[in-house]
Amino acid sequence: MGDIVIAYRIEIKGLVQGVGFRPFIYRIALHNNILGWVENNNEGVSVHAEGTELQIDGFIQDINCKAPLAASISSLIKAKVKSEHFTDFSIKKSASYSQTITEVSPDIAVCDDCLHDLLTQHHRLGYSFVNCTNCGPRFTIIQALPYDRHQTTMQPFEMCAVCKGEYENILDRRFHAQPIACNHCGPVYSIAKGDLLYNTEEIPAFIASEIQAGKIIALKGMGGYHFMCDAENEQAVITLRNRKQREKKPFAVMCKNLQTVEKRFEVSEQEKKSLVSWRRPIVLLRNKKPFAASVSMQLNTTGILLPSMPMHYQIFDFLTTDAIVFTSGNVTDEPVCIDDSIALNELSNIADIVVTYNREIHNRVDDSVMMIVNKKERMLRRSKGFVPTPIPSILNTEGIFAAGAELTNTFALGKGSQVIFSQHIGDLKNAETMEFYEESVDRFSTLFRFQNQFVACDLHPDYLSSNYARSLGLPTLEIQHHHAHIASCMAEHGLSEKVIGFAFDGTGYGDDGTIWGGEVFVCDFAGYERKFHFDPVPLPGGDQVTKYPWRTALSYLYKYFNELVLYTELPFLASIEKKEIVLLTQMIDAKMNCPLSSGAGRLFDAVAALTGICTTSSYHAESPMQLESIIASDCKGKYLYHIENKIIVFYKMFHQIVNDIQNNTPVSIISAKFHNTLIALILDLSKNIRKETNINKVVLSGGTFQNRYLLGLTEQLLMIEGFEVYSHEKVPSNDGGIALGQMAIASAFRQSATSTGFYGR
Repeated sequence: MGDIVIAYRIEIKGLVQGVGFRPFIYRIALHNNILGWVENNNEGVSVHAEGTELQIDGFIQDINCKAPLAASISSLIKAKVKSEHFTDFSIKKSASYSQTITEVSPDIAVCDDCLHDLLTQHHRLGYSFVNCTNCGPRFTIIQALPYDRHQTTMQPFEMCAVCKGEYENILDRRFHAQPIACNHCGPVYSIAKGDLLYNTEEIPAFIASEIQAGKIIALKGMGGYHFMCDAENEQAVITLRNRKQREKKPFAVMCKNLQTVEKRFEVSEQEKKSLVSWRRPIVLLRNKKPFAASVSMQLNTTGILLPSMPMHYQIFDFLTTDAIVFTSGNVTDEPVCIDDSIALNELSNIADIVVTYNREIHNRVDDSVMMIVNKKERMLRRSKGFVPTPIPSILNTEGIFAAGAELTNTFALGKGSQVIFSQHIGDLKNAETMEFYEESVDRFSTLFRFQNQFVACDLHPDYLSSNYARSLGLPTLEIQHHHAHIASCMAEHGLSEKVIGFAFDGTGYGDDGTIWGGEVFVCDFAGYERKFHFDPVPLPGGDQVTKYPWRTALSYLYKYFNELVLYTELPFLASIEKKEIVLLTQMIDAKMNCPLSSGAGRLFDAVAALTGICTTSSYHAESPMQLESIIASDCKGKYLYHIENKIIVFYKMFHQIVNDIQNNTPVSIISAKFHNTLIALILDLSKNIRKETNINKVVLSGGTFQNRYLLGLTEQLLMIEGFEVYSHEKVPSNDGGIALGQMAIASAFRQSATSTGFYGR
């Protein structure tokens, strides 16, 4: 019986294309004496396997246990079929059978084998675009599925005889590596600056010499251009800041290797693992031996990444410094540049040298950013290396378009039980970013064969993403911003039951027309109850308060103190003219351009300004970042708050902070006590609501929970109290993850509406 040949059809779904999966299947088929074939198709990978029961069991075990590093199997289904008596095992041509799609691989950092080939293979010596089935560009070059060379931006490059031989050799590591190329047939770098002309092999040394000389370089990467300069050269960093008009926002830094990182930063084993992963994200690390002062701008963390392209390694081979500033190559507030002509015309106003190459970037992507909290990866910006890998869903998302929010925008498409996130789009506040948004919606819809049936968007009447969604003329569900935040975290963790939800962020349009952002909900996908919320304060000048946090501090003091004289002499107002202070209080009294806000972000702004840490802000979330950065982590003290009619009132806290300031209490202590107050508040309210409702699941979402101290300690203390705690890992807790919540709420609504006969707006 053990020698009887049987046959199985094996259907494998997940990230199984563009990652060397078919040659992997071929090799383990030979190893296990399996006959039949393997095929790429739009749904995944199909295998017809013939052999004995023992051989097939070993074959399937190898598929699950030995898959390529970048592959991810979401399902493997086998069904017995009739034997066709094959005499060998082959790889069939890619096929397309339906509107179903397989996963598209993100871009993969260059592998060690290819770096070795860079030094040893005669036709790839010094070749900056070396790649194989285990590494190289994927999403950034793909134009259509299935993933074949003629459907990528490698199509114009005809393979030389040597590369074609490797491409067609089943046992070669470059078998069906779609971006395969070498010095004789692939893309090449070039330098555009005056009459400068360099051969490709000379370019890394030239770039290194220019960086060493304090120059700014714009280098075309996988998903867009980057600006680079010496991270140790303060003048070079200041020059880049001035030219890019980026006053204080910290820069990311690329380090030569992990040894450099360990010398410079506090780095845990999980942080090391994230840094060296094939996805190569930027990881926020605590400073130990900082670079030039203008890199991190007084923050105690720096965003660090390791080389991901061959060119990066080649540049470091010639550099004497072991770290370079590595930041998005764009004009301020515009998307990262991918167009070579724009780079030459506009980025050359910032960079001394523009280095480009002659292969098109079809899909632009910024670098992904994450941090590690409680030994878990926490996504802050989900883009290169992660997009377009879908997020699995417990709901039917087919045909739902989630438009996302206004800031740190991403959108999402629903396919079956998956949610396909876009790359990081950015803040939708100018024509260039909105054009990128609309272009990406079109490209994702085409690539993933998406048929839009139902639209979800933010409730805000003026968000550009919501206006775009409404313009589609399809059934549309408008969703409250903070409900979507909690739903996003629920969807990520496969929750559908009622939870206690803390949605803390800066801004979101509330049901009552005011600005929400310090919200405590009991909710599920179907709806929410606003159990508690922060005490609303007027924001004098509206959006102006995000640039001038001292205005929000003034508003809190004016609300909680009776006499102006009690606080106008505080140091944070010393540089503000008294007449401007009086004018703002008159605006508050007249309720003129002073929208009410319960936002946690504004509370952080107020405390940061009040303590003098940040009275004016030059970039989004600067105040809370600065406030977190100076926490005295060994301080256990906290301030008082109280609750009036479900409103969380900070009257006592502000009085205590003012007393601490007047008593010259170190700002690091004030910051710690403030953070500890919010942690205690979350713990107290969670217990209160659990006692009332018996709900034991707590969900933490919103941009405020990007605060490492707040998130880490809150999770720990809630778990000590026996709560099941859920926070973001795979998608950002900021507005970059909100499309997932919109998707989940829309799916639940559509299912309920269909069953009751009501559908859409």
